[in-house]
Amino acid sequence: MEKINWQDKSYLRWLTLFITSGTLLCCALPILLVSLGFGAVVASLNYNIPGLLFLAEHKFWTLSLSATLLLFLAWVIWRPNQICPTDSKLAAHCQTTKRWNQRVFWLSAIIWCVGFFFSVLLLPLQRFFDF
Repeated sequence: MEKINWQDKSYLRWLTLFITSGTLLCCALPILLVSLGFGAVVASLNYNIPGLLFLAEHKFWTLSLSATLLLFLAWVIWRPNQICPTDSKLAAHCQTTKRWNQRVFWLSAIIWCVGFFFSVLLLPLQRFFDF
């Protein structure tokens, strides 16, 4: 009997969540903290965690990589011809896994959208509306 590994693609959802969280850390969080008057906290974070400064300097690459991973994960989740097994226990596990994949995907997509808004769209919108 062939052993079916249902967790073979679980690393993709966690990788995508991790990378989209990186866009939130590099782009949205510093802007929010500076807007609230915590600029010294941002300076301290950038000094103590040099990776944040690298991500912030290369935000378009960070956003592009995470968007590409999100698109790939969407294809993995919603690709055609996905079939769950006929065994009731395995079918229930398959459906649960699909629901969790979709939840993690949408959480990652929301995190990416927040990071994209704060790092790319916020400044042009402020200049356009004279804030």
